[in-house]
Amino acid sequence: MNPTEIIEQFRIAVRDPFGTARTIREGQNRPVVGYTCTYFPEEIVLAAGAHPFRLFGKSTVMLKTDAHIQAYGCSLARAVFEDALSGELDFLDVMAFPHSCDTMQRLSDIWRLNIKNTVHLDLLFPVHLKSEAAQDYMEAVLERFRKGMEQVFQVDISKDAMQNAISLMNRIRASLTALYKLRAAHSASISGSDLSHVVQGAMILDRLEVADKLEALVSALKGTHTPTRTAPAKRVLLSGSVCLHPDIHTIIEEQGGAVAWDDLCTGSRYFDVQVPEDLPPIPAIAKRFLNRAICPAKHGGTTRRGGDLLKLISTHRIDGVIFLFLKFCDPHGFDYPDLKTALETAGIPTLFLEVETGKPVDGPTRTRVETFLQILNQREAAL
Repeated sequence: MNPTEIIEQFRIAVRDPFGTARTIREGQNRPVVGYTCTYFPEEIVLAAGAHPFRLFGKSTVMLKTDAHIQAYGCSLARAVFEDALSGELDFLDVMAFPHSCDTMQRLSDIWRLNIKNTVHLDLLFPVHLKSEAAQDYMEAVLERFRKGMEQVFQVDISKDAMQNAISLMNRIRASLTALYKLRAAHSASISGSDLSHVVQGAMILDRLEVADKLEALVSALKGTHTPTRTAPAKRVLLSGSVCLHPDIHTIIEEQGGAVAWDDLCTGSRYFDVQVPEDLPPIPAIAKRFLNRAICPAKHGGTTRRGGDLLKLISTHRIDGVIFLFLKFCDPHGFDYPDLKTALETAGIPTLFLEVETGKPVDGPTRTRVETFLQILNQREAAL
Protein backbone atom coordinates (compact mmCIF):
# COMPACT_ATOMS: atom_id res chain seq x y z
CA MET A 1 0.00 0.00 0.00
CA ASN A 2 1.43 3.40 -0.95
CA PRO A 3 1.56 6.36 1.47
CA THR A 4 -1.38 8.16 -0.17
CA GLU A 5 -3.67 5.16 0.35
CA ILE A 6 -2.64 4.82 4.01
CA ILE A 7 -3.13 8.52 4.70
CA GLU A 8 -6.53 8.46 3.03
CA GLN A 9 -7.71 5.81 5.49
CA PHE A 10 -6.86 8.16 8.37
CA ARG A 11 -8.64 11.00 6.56
CA ILE A 12 -11.77 8.86 6.13
CA ALA A 13 -11.81 8.18 9.88
CA VAL A 14 -11.50 11.89 10.64
CA ARG A 15 -14.32 12.75 8.21
CA ASP A 16 -16.63 10.14 9.76
CA PRO A 17 -15.42 9.46 13.31
CA PHE A 18 -18.80 8.30 14.62
CA GLY A 19 -19.28 5.89 11.73
CA THR A 20 -15.80 4.51 12.41
CA ALA A 21 -16.62 3.97 16.09
CA ARG A 22 -19.92 2.27 15.26
CA THR A 23 -18.16 -0.07 12.86
CA ILE A 24 -15.70 -1.08 15.59
CA ARG A 25 -18.48 -1.55 18.15
CA GLU A 26 -20.75 -3.56 15.88
CA GLY A 27 -18.23 -5.30 13.64
CA GLN A 28 -15.78 -6.28 16.38
CA ASN A 29 -18.36 -6.46 19.20
CA ARG A 30 -16.17 -4.16 21.28
CA PRO A 31 -17.53 -1.56 23.70
CA VAL A 32 -16.46 2.04 23.11
CA VAL A 33 -15.08 4.37 25.79
CA GLY A 34 -15.18 8.07 24.96
CA TYR A 35 -12.67 10.55 26.37
CA THR A 36 -11.71 14.20 25.89
CA CYS A 37 -8.08 14.66 26.95
CA THR A 38 -4.61 13.22 26.29
CA TYR A 39 -4.23 12.57 30.02
CA PHE A 40 -6.15 9.35 29.53
CA PRO A 41 -4.94 5.74 30.07
CA GLU A 42 -5.87 4.16 26.76
CA GLU A 43 -3.84 1.12 27.82
CA ILE A 44 -6.35 0.23 30.56
CA VAL A 45 -9.27 0.51 28.14
CA LEU A 46 -7.51 -1.69 25.60
CA ALA A 47 -6.61 -4.26 28.27
CA ALA A 48 -10.31 -4.44 29.19
CA GLY A 49 -11.14 -5.38 25.59
CA ALA A 50 -12.73 -2.01 24.80
CA HIS A 51 -11.96 0.73 22.26
CA PRO A 52 -10.72 4.18 23.40
CA PHE A 53 -12.30 6.92 21.28
CA ARG A 54 -11.22 10.56 21.43
CA LEU A 55 -14.06 13.06 21.06
CA PHE A 56 -13.29 16.22 19.10
CA GLY A 57 -16.78 17.69 18.73
CA LYS A 58 -18.53 17.39 15.40
CA SER A 59 -21.55 19.68 15.79
CA THR A 60 -21.20 23.18 14.38
CA VAL A 61 -24.65 24.53 15.25
CA MET A 62 -25.64 24.61 18.93
CA LEU A 63 -29.36 23.84 19.11
CA LYS A 64 -29.50 22.17 22.53
CA THR A 65 -26.26 23.03 24.33
CA ASP A 66 -27.12 26.68 25.09
CA ALA A 67 -29.64 25.50 27.68
CA HIS A 68 -26.82 23.84 29.63
CA ILE A 69 -23.48 25.55 28.84
CA GLN A 70 -22.89 29.28 28.69
CA ALA A 71 -22.02 30.82 25.33
CA TYR A 72 -18.51 31.67 26.55
CA GLY A 73 -17.71 28.02 27.21
CA CYS A 74 -15.06 26.69 24.84
CA SER A 75 -16.33 25.43 21.49
CA LEU A 76 -14.84 21.96 22.04
CA ALA A 77 -16.87 21.30 25.19
CA ARG A 78 -19.99 22.77 23.63
CA ALA A 79 -19.66 20.77 20.41
CA VAL A 80 -19.04 17.48 22.25
CA PHE A 81 -22.11 18.02 24.43
CA GLU A 82 -24.23 19.01 21.43
CA ASP A 83 -23.22 15.70 19.82
CA ALA A 84 -24.37 13.86 22.95
CA LEU A 85 -27.66 15.72 23.30
CA SER A 86 -28.42 15.12 19.62
CA GLY A 87 -27.98 11.37 20.00
CA GLU A 88 -24.86 11.28 17.82
CA LEU A 89 -22.89 9.52 20.55
CA ASP A 90 -25.35 6.69 21.17
CA PHE A 91 -22.56 4.19 20.39
CA LEU A 92 -20.66 5.09 23.58
CA ASP A 93 -20.77 2.54 26.38
CA VAL A 94 -18.70 4.63 28.77
CA MET A 95 -17.85 8.32 28.88
CA ALA A 96 -14.69 9.12 30.85
CA PHE A 97 -13.63 12.59 31.95
CA PRO A 98 -9.99 13.04 33.00
CA HIS A 99 -9.38 15.88 35.43
CA SER A 100 -8.32 18.69 33.08
CA CYS A 101 -9.66 22.24 32.80
CA ASP A 102 -12.60 23.73 34.74
CA THR A 103 -14.81 23.69 31.66
CA MET A 104 -14.36 19.95 31.08
CA GLN A 105 -14.85 19.22 34.77
CA ARG A 106 -18.13 21.11 34.74
CA LEU A 107 -19.08 19.35 31.49
CA SER A 108 -18.60 16.09 33.39
CA ASP A 109 -21.17 17.20 35.97
CA ILE A 110 -23.61 18.38 33.31
CA TRP A 111 -23.12 15.16 31.34
CA ARG A 112 -23.85 13.02 34.40
CA LEU A 113 -27.15 14.82 34.95
CA ASN A 114 -28.36 14.81 31.35
CA ILE A 115 -26.90 11.85 29.41
CA LYS A 116 -28.34 8.64 30.82
CA ASN A 117 -27.44 6.02 28.20
CA THR A 118 -23.73 5.74 29.06
CA VAL A 119 -21.73 4.80 32.13
CA HIS A 120 -20.00 7.89 33.50
CA LEU A 121 -16.50 7.84 35.01
CA ASP A 122 -14.18 10.57 36.29
CA LEU A 123 -10.39 10.39 36.60
CA LEU A 124 -9.35 12.98 39.15
CA PHE A 125 -5.66 13.21 38.30
CA PRO A 126 -3.33 15.41 40.39
CA VAL A 127 -2.77 18.94 39.17
CA HIS A 128 0.56 19.57 40.93
CA LEU A 129 2.84 17.15 39.12
CA LYS A 130 5.97 18.09 41.10
CA SER A 131 4.43 17.12 44.41
CA GLU A 132 6.09 14.27 46.30
CA ALA A 133 2.70 12.57 46.41
CA ALA A 134 2.00 12.95 42.66
CA GLN A 135 3.18 9.46 41.66
CA ASP A 136 1.20 7.69 44.40
CA TYR A 137 -1.82 9.89 43.72
CA MET A 138 -1.66 9.17 39.99
CA GLU A 139 -1.31 5.43 40.61
CA ALA A 140 -4.34 5.42 42.91
CA VAL A 141 -6.47 7.16 40.29
CA LEU A 142 -5.35 4.75 37.57
CA GLU A 143 -5.99 1.72 39.78
CA ARG A 144 -9.47 2.99 40.56
CA PHE A 145 -10.13 3.42 36.84
CA ARG A 146 -8.85 -0.11 36.17
CA LYS A 147 -11.29 -1.49 38.72
CA GLY A 148 -14.03 0.62 37.17
CA MET A 149 -13.34 -0.90 33.76
CA GLU A 150 -13.42 -4.39 35.26
CA GLN A 151 -16.74 -3.70 36.94
CA VAL A 152 -18.38 -2.09 33.91
CA PHE A 153 -17.32 -4.78 31.44
CA GLN A 154 -17.32 -7.72 33.86
CA VAL A 155 -13.75 -8.72 33.05
CA ASP A 156 -10.52 -9.34 34.91
CA ILE A 157 -7.75 -7.18 33.50
CA SER A 158 -4.60 -9.29 33.69
CA LYS A 159 -1.05 -8.03 33.93
CA ASP A 160 -0.30 -9.63 30.55
CA ALA A 161 -3.23 -7.77 28.97
CA MET A 162 -1.91 -4.51 30.41
CA GLN A 163 1.62 -5.19 29.17
CA ASN A 164 0.34 -6.02 25.69
CA ALA A 165 -1.71 -2.81 25.61
CA ILE A 166 1.31 -0.78 26.75
CA SER A 167 3.46 -2.32 24.02
CA LEU A 168 0.79 -1.55 21.43
CA MET A 169 0.49 2.10 22.44
CA ASN A 170 4.27 2.42 22.55
CA ARG A 171 4.37 1.19 18.94
CA ILE A 172 1.94 3.96 18.01
CA ARG A 173 3.92 6.60 19.88
CA ALA A 174 7.17 5.46 18.30
CA SER A 175 5.72 5.66 14.79
CA LEU A 176 4.15 9.08 15.33
CA THR A 177 7.46 10.34 16.69
CA ALA A 178 9.22 8.92 13.63
CA LEU A 179 6.74 10.66 11.32
CA TYR A 180 7.27 13.99 13.09
CA LYS A 181 11.05 13.64 12.88
CA LEU A 182 10.80 12.68 9.23
CA ARG A 183 8.76 15.78 8.44
CA ALA A 184 11.03 17.98 10.58
CA ALA A 185 14.01 16.84 8.51
CA HIS A 186 12.26 16.66 5.13
CA SER A 187 9.06 18.71 5.02
CA ALA A 188 8.20 17.50 1.54
CA SER A 189 7.95 13.88 2.76
CA ILE A 190 4.40 14.42 4.11
CA SER A 191 2.22 17.53 4.12
CA GLY A 192 1.25 19.18 7.40
CA SER A 193 -2.41 18.61 6.63
CA ASP A 194 -1.83 14.90 6.04
CA LEU A 195 0.17 14.54 9.25
CA SER A 196 -2.53 16.37 11.21
CA HIS A 197 -5.15 13.93 9.90
CA VAL A 198 -2.92 10.96 10.72
CA VAL A 199 -2.52 12.00 14.36
CA GLN A 200 -6.20 12.74 14.80
CA GLY A 201 -7.17 9.51 13.07
CA ALA A 202 -4.85 7.57 15.38
CA MET A 203 -7.16 8.53 18.27
CA ILE A 204 -10.24 7.29 16.39
CA LEU A 205 -9.32 4.06 14.58
CA ASP A 206 -8.76 0.61 16.09
CA ARG A 207 -5.38 0.87 17.80
CA LEU A 208 -3.90 -2.37 16.41
CA GLU A 209 -4.88 -1.19 12.94
CA VAL A 210 -3.33 2.20 13.72
CA ALA A 211 -0.04 0.64 14.84
CA ASP A 212 0.23 -1.45 11.67
CA LYS A 213 -0.73 1.42 9.36
CA LEU A 214 1.68 3.86 11.00
CA GLU A 215 4.60 1.48 10.74
CA ALA A 216 3.76 0.87 7.09
CA LEU A 217 3.52 4.63 6.50
CA VAL A 218 6.88 5.34 8.13
CA SER A 219 8.48 2.57 6.08
CA ALA A 220 6.92 3.84 2.85
CA LEU A 221 7.99 7.45 3.44
CA LYS A 222 11.60 6.67 4.31
CA GLY A 223 13.82 7.14 1.32
CA THR A 224 11.36 9.51 -0.39
CA HIS A 225 13.08 12.69 0.72
CA THR A 226 13.69 14.28 -2.67
CA PRO A 227 11.94 17.67 -2.45
CA THR A 228 9.14 18.27 -4.90
CA ARG A 229 9.28 22.01 -4.34
CA THR A 230 11.61 24.66 -2.97
CA ALA A 231 12.67 23.95 0.60
CA PRO A 232 10.56 26.00 3.06
CA ALA A 233 12.05 29.34 3.95
CA LYS A 234 10.74 29.31 7.51
CA ARG A 235 10.11 26.67 10.15
CA VAL A 236 7.03 27.24 12.31
CA LEU A 237 5.88 25.65 15.55
CA LEU A 238 2.17 25.51 16.45
CA SER A 239 1.35 25.71 20.15
CA GLY A 240 -2.05 25.32 21.78
CA SER A 241 -4.65 22.74 22.72
CA VAL A 242 -6.48 21.06 19.82
CA CYS A 243 -5.82 21.85 16.18
CA LEU A 244 -8.77 20.69 14.14
CA HIS A 245 -7.85 23.10 11.35
CA PRO A 246 -5.46 21.31 8.99
CA ASP A 247 -5.86 24.17 6.51
CA ILE A 248 -3.56 26.19 8.79
CA HIS A 249 -0.75 23.94 7.57
CA THR A 250 -1.75 24.51 3.96
CA ILE A 251 -1.75 28.30 4.37
CA ILE A 252 1.73 28.19 5.90
CA GLU A 253 3.02 25.93 3.13
CA GLU A 254 1.54 28.19 0.45
CA GLN A 255 3.79 30.94 1.82
CA GLY A 256 6.87 28.71 1.55
CA GLY A 257 6.97 27.68 5.21
CA ALA A 258 6.26 24.48 7.10
CA VAL A 259 5.12 23.41 10.54
CA ALA A 260 8.33 21.70 11.64
CA TRP A 261 6.91 20.65 15.03
CA ASP A 262 4.02 21.39 17.36
CA ASP A 263 3.04 21.60 21.01
CA LEU A 264 -0.58 20.45 20.73
CA CYS A 265 -2.73 17.84 22.47
CA THR A 266 -3.79 16.76 18.97
CA GLY A 267 -0.12 16.60 18.11
CA SER A 268 3.13 15.88 19.90
CA ARG A 269 1.68 16.00 23.44
CA TYR A 270 -0.41 12.95 22.54
CA PHE A 271 2.57 10.70 21.87
CA ASP A 272 5.33 12.34 23.90
CA VAL A 273 7.27 9.88 26.11
CA GLN A 274 6.89 6.09 26.10
CA VAL A 275 5.43 4.05 28.95
CA PRO A 276 8.34 2.17 30.56
CA GLU A 277 7.91 -1.54 29.82
CA ASP A 278 10.23 -2.69 32.61
CA LEU A 279 7.92 -1.45 35.40
CA PRO A 280 4.57 -2.77 36.67
CA PRO A 281 1.80 -1.42 34.38
CA ILE A 282 0.03 1.05 36.68
CA PRO A 283 3.22 2.73 38.02
CA ALA A 284 4.60 2.79 34.46
CA ILE A 285 1.56 4.61 33.04
CA ALA A 286 1.62 7.02 35.97
CA LYS A 287 5.30 7.76 35.36
CA ARG A 288 4.62 8.63 31.73
CA PHE A 289 1.87 11.08 32.69
CA LEU A 290 4.24 12.80 35.11
CA ASN A 291 7.12 13.00 32.63
CA ARG A 292 5.41 13.75 29.31
CA ALA A 293 5.04 17.28 27.87
CA ILE A 294 2.92 19.19 30.33
CA CYS A 295 -0.46 20.77 29.59
CA PRO A 296 -1.39 24.20 31.01
CA ALA A 297 -4.14 22.55 33.06
CA LYS A 298 -1.34 20.90 35.08
CA HIS A 299 1.37 22.50 37.21
CA GLY A 300 4.98 21.44 36.93
CA GLY A 301 6.68 24.66 38.02
CA THR A 302 6.33 28.26 36.91
CA THR A 303 8.92 27.98 34.14
CA ARG A 304 8.36 24.42 32.86
CA ARG A 305 5.97 25.27 30.03
CA GLY A 306 8.20 28.08 28.74
CA GLY A 307 11.31 25.97 29.15
CA ASP A 308 9.77 23.05 27.26
CA LEU A 309 8.72 25.36 24.43
CA LEU A 310 12.19 26.92 24.15
CA LYS A 311 13.72 23.43 24.08
CA LEU A 312 11.47 22.45 21.16
CA ILE A 313 12.38 25.68 19.38
CA SER A 314 16.09 24.99 19.79
CA THR A 315 15.88 21.29 18.89
CA HIS A 316 13.84 21.81 15.73
CA ARG A 317 15.40 25.15 14.64
CA ILE A 318 12.11 27.03 14.80
CA ASP A 319 11.92 30.51 13.28
CA GLY A 320 8.52 31.54 14.63
CA VAL A 321 5.69 30.29 16.84
CA ILE A 322 1.97 30.49 16.14
CA PHE A 323 -0.18 30.21 19.25
CA LEU A 324 -3.38 28.52 18.13
CA PHE A 325 -5.90 28.72 20.98
CA LEU A 326 -9.53 27.77 21.21
CA LYS A 327 -11.61 30.81 21.98
CA PHE A 328 -12.43 31.03 25.72
CA CYS A 329 -9.75 28.46 26.63
CA ASP A 330 -8.75 29.76 30.06
CA PRO A 331 -5.72 27.51 30.84
CA HIS A 332 -3.93 28.39 27.61
CA GLY A 333 -5.00 32.01 27.95
CA PHE A 334 -3.48 32.22 31.43
CA ASP A 335 -0.22 30.69 30.19
CA TYR A 336 0.09 32.92 27.14
CA PRO A 337 1.62 36.11 28.65
CA ASP A 338 4.47 34.19 30.28
CA LEU A 339 5.12 32.10 27.17
CA LYS A 340 5.06 35.16 24.92
CA THR A 341 7.51 36.98 27.21
CA ALA A 342 9.86 33.98 27.31
CA LEU A 343 9.87 33.73 23.51
CA GLU A 344 10.27 37.47 22.95
CA THR A 345 13.21 37.49 25.37
CA ALA A 346 14.77 34.72 23.27
CA GLY A 347 14.11 36.70 20.07
CA ILE A 348 11.43 34.34 18.70
CA PRO A 349 8.58 36.06 16.78
CA THR A 350 5.07 34.93 17.70
CA LEU A 351 1.53 35.17 16.36
CA PHE A 352 -1.61 34.71 18.46
CA LEU A 353 -4.71 33.20 16.82
CA GLU A 354 -8.10 32.25 18.27
CA VAL A 355 -10.10 29.52 16.53
CA GLU A 356 -13.30 27.59 17.20
CA THR A 357 -14.13 23.92 16.75
CA GLY A 358 -15.98 23.17 13.53
CA LYS A 359 -15.34 26.55 11.93
CA PRO A 360 -12.91 26.90 9.01
CA VAL A 361 -10.05 29.37 9.02
CA ASP A 362 -11.61 32.68 7.97
CA GLY A 363 -10.22 35.35 5.65
CA PRO A 364 -8.74 37.66 8.32
CA THR A 365 -7.00 34.72 10.03
CA ARG A 366 -5.56 33.57 6.71
CA THR A 367 -4.27 37.09 6.07
CA ARG A 368 -2.61 37.25 9.50
CA VAL A 369 -0.86 33.90 8.96
CA GLU A 370 0.33 34.96 5.50
CA THR A 371 1.60 38.27 6.90
CA PHE A 372 3.42 36.48 9.72
CA LEU A 373 5.26 34.26 7.23
CA GLN A 374 6.17 37.30 5.15
CA ILE A 375 7.53 39.01 8.27
CA LEU A 376 9.67 35.95 9.06
CA ASN A 377 11.08 36.01 5.54
CA GLN A 378 11.76 39.75 5.66
CA ARG A 379 13.35 39.38 9.07
CA GLU A 380 15.86 36.87 7.68
CA ALA A 381 16.63 39.14 4.74
CA ALA A 382 17.36 42.03 7.11
CA LEU A 383 19.81 39.99 9.23
